[in-house]
Amino acid sequence: MHRVGVLRHDGRMVATPALDVAAIRHDRLRSHRLSAPAATLGEAASHMLATQGQEFWGGRWALAARTAGDPTIRDVDAALDRGEIVRSWTMRGTIHIIPARDLVWVLGLTGERQSRQAAAVRRAEAIDEAELERAERLAREALRGDNRLTRKELFAVFEAGGVSTARQRGYHLLVALSLRGVVCQGPVVPREGGPTREQYVVLIEEWVTDAATPVDPLAEYFVRYIGSHGPAGARDFAWWSGLPLGVARAAAEQASDRVTVVGDDPEPQYRVAAPAPPVDPAAPAVVALPPFEEYYLSYADRTVPCAPEFLRAIGPSMNGIVRPIIVARGEAIGVWTHSVAVGRHADDPVPELFTTGAATRAEVSAALDRYRDFITA
Repeated sequence: MHRVGVLRHDGRMVATPALDVAAIRHDRLRSHRLSAPAATLGEAASHMLATQGQEFWGGRWALAARTAGDPTIRDVDAALDRGEIVRSWTMRGTIHIIPARDLVWVLGLTGERQSRQAAAVRRAEAIDEAELERAERLAREALRGDNRLTRKELFAVFEAGGVSTARQRGYHLLVALSLRGVVCQGPVVPREGGPTREQYVVLIEEWVTDAATPVDPLAEYFVRYIGSHGPAGARDFAWWSGLPLGVARAAAEQASDRVTVVGDDPEPQYRVAAPAPPVDPAAPAVVALPPFEEYYLSYADRTVPCAPEFLRAIGPSMNGIVRPIIVARGEAIGVWTHSVAVGRHADDPVPELFTTGAATRAEVSAALDRYRDFITA
């Protein structure tokens, strides 16, 4: 495991054990492909590995915001329809967009743990192992042969087969089958007059045709996180992945030949040993990013991208919501709102800046315009 000095954003090498905030922001913007956009949506998705997608439109925008050019929501939906990317509960009981080929091995690391954590909820809904087995059998029969069903249609299959979807049972059955690696959410369900909010449920074994498992999945998991989020430490990886801290530290050790230590205050901070993607001087300095944004949410300490006094304005709130953010040169300077309801998705997004002077009105407008062009295509 290599130890080096810290290369600041101004090009000066600082031989200190701690990274300063400006240097971390500079390096993370590049790792997140926000200052070094990927050439294609598929490359962006592969680089990020798992991109938060609680808000379906937000997960799709997160990938487009990391891709060169002006990809639209139709472009992301086409990648979903081709089976290049899918959506599932990959970690922390939270739904993410992930390259289809990576889904099975990631669930191999996180699925059982997530299932154990959901056991109390399933007991409250009277979902036992026998009920899960019946639901799995019904889902396999209905989806076999490359069939696809909406969530409502799948729940109707469960009901017809004697498995109740009352209250939240249908949702928890879907999550459980996803964590078992039986189903995932794939192609989009068309929606007249606005961006789709729904995906078809498909069988993983039939929909995912290029699954590939790394030689050392745990090390690969850590390296992919550091490559897309670094500099970051094992504690950050534990938060993001939902794995115990001891497992996260073991992952860092197993990946020691592929990462570099760039600071150790209070714990080792890593970046990948491979060359970082080059910063694109044409990349916008101000970006509008989605709810549950990886650049903000995926760390144990969120005071690097955001001043402490503004954390509450972004979230997570009491109901778990994390608002869309405006980021200027690596710092969260405000939030924004927008509706994807039919007839309203073409409205102008509305910014709410925390302070003045961190970005010009033109920069903020350009960032929001890029999003509006994406969502209205």
